[in-house]
Amino acid sequence: MAALLEVADLSAYYGPTKVLHGISFSLDEGGITTILGANGAGKTTTLRALCGMVRSVGQVTLGGEAITGLATESVAKRGVAHVPEGRGTFTRLSTEENLRLGAISRRDRDGVEADLERMYGYFPRLRERRQQQAGTLSGGEQQMLAIARALMLRPRLMLLDEPSFGLAPLIVQEMFRILRRINEEEKVSMLLVEQNAALALDLADTAYLLETGRVAMSGPAKEIVADEQVRRSYLGY
Repeated sequence: MAALLEVADLSAYYGPTKVLHGISFSLDEGGITTILGANGAGKTTTLRALCGMVRSVGQVTLGGEAITGLATESVAKRGVAHVPEGRGTFTRLSTEENLRLGAISRRDRDGVEADLERMYGYFPRLRERRQQQAGTLSGGEQQMLAIARALMLRPRLMLLDEPSFGLAPLIVQEMFRILRRINEEEKVSMLLVEQNAALALDLADTAYLLETGRVAMSGPAKEIVADEQVRRSYLGY
């Protein structure tokens, strides 16, 4: 399978502080890759660096095209949708207005309308609350809205930052089932940062373990989940 995203020797900085130290990884077209690690390991920074949200150096290519150093909006126009930790919902707008914002750069009006219906198919709760102010949605509904809004871009790659954070277990299980369905039906590639390592490894094809801004371990998710060190440190058994 051809690689969609290739990252080589990526370093990232917050001011003078270096947070990522030359990490390298790849993600296959249509695949799901997860990045695991403790708090402060550099997981969120990795996603921000790919989106041009922090200062970074190294080589990042998407479908063979270099995107290193591009502005965030330019990265998005190339088909990269970022679902940030905390969801980033526009709280004063309605659910549907939030979804339409996800397609703001598109000009195919009929396609946008069709995609709205498609999102309501994946997330029926959002249809029920389409006119409701987004800030009054539950945490799970806001996370579903954030994912659906990102999909309105029709991305090639989705970057998901802690989608399970702060949500009830049943909501998390439902959301991960929907993510798997989206990946299988839409062939959208996904790069997932997630503290719930067991869920992430169950969903992903490939995993990378970060420690203090460096790749400490990588491999097929099924092999990583069987590793005793990972089980003790991240899975609790």
